[in-house]
Amino acid sequence: MAGTHRVEDTMSGMRAELEIPATEACPVARFTERTDGSVTSVRRARNGDGEYTEEFTATGNVDPGAFDQDLESLFEYQSAQVFQFTHDLKDCVCEYVEQHEHPIADVRAQDGSLVLTLHLTNITDLRDLVTDLREQFGSVRIRYLLQVDSDEEGADDVVPINRARLTDRQLEVLETAHEMGYFSYPRSANATDVANALGIDASTFTEHLAAAQSKLMDEILTTP
Repeated sequence: MAGTHRVEDTMSGMRAELEIPATEACPVARFTERTDGSVTSVRRARNGDGEYTEEFTATGNVDPGAFDQDLESLFEYQSAQVFQFTHDLKDCVCEYVEQHEHPIADVRAQDGSLVLTLHLTNITDLRDLVTDLREQFGSVRIRYLLQVDSDEEGADDVVPINRARLTDRQLEVLETAHEMGYFSYPRSANATDVANALGIDASTFTEHLAAAQSKLMDEILTTP
């Protein structure tokens, strides 16, 4: 039929959840570090003055007085409160991501970090975005990654990876080993090199590495 577009009957792309410590750049993230509770459903819209009006839902024992500026309470029900404020989006993490042509599916905040959910077409886009975010804002963690790799064959090859299963130390060991080329072929660094960079002995490094790899293998190979 003229004027219609056919959507390919295949699955591809990925869904990623990124955690970005953002107490310096984001007032909402800063708010969650100063008060108990969590923030979900963060949304924003440009107003007529060139500023942005931002709205979020806070749950738990939150203290509006801990926010950097005046909050307008829009709605309250049981333990949930909806607040609104305005700002100029200077150094805004969400704005930075969307300026790189990556619409954000969901935004929440906890313990001083923003947690962003995005949909991307391939791992290269994700790698480039994480690199850019690290250069601009510092640390970035991939908390969750769901990748669907679809061709004519293997259309149901879905690989979920939950990095939250790793301890902070295990994640640090993996990241350092990867950055130093421990997993490259040929290797750019051996176990002793990485252990020295981490300030631990080689046997401790291999223990952490084995535990982390075991958890990742469980994620990849265990059939639901």
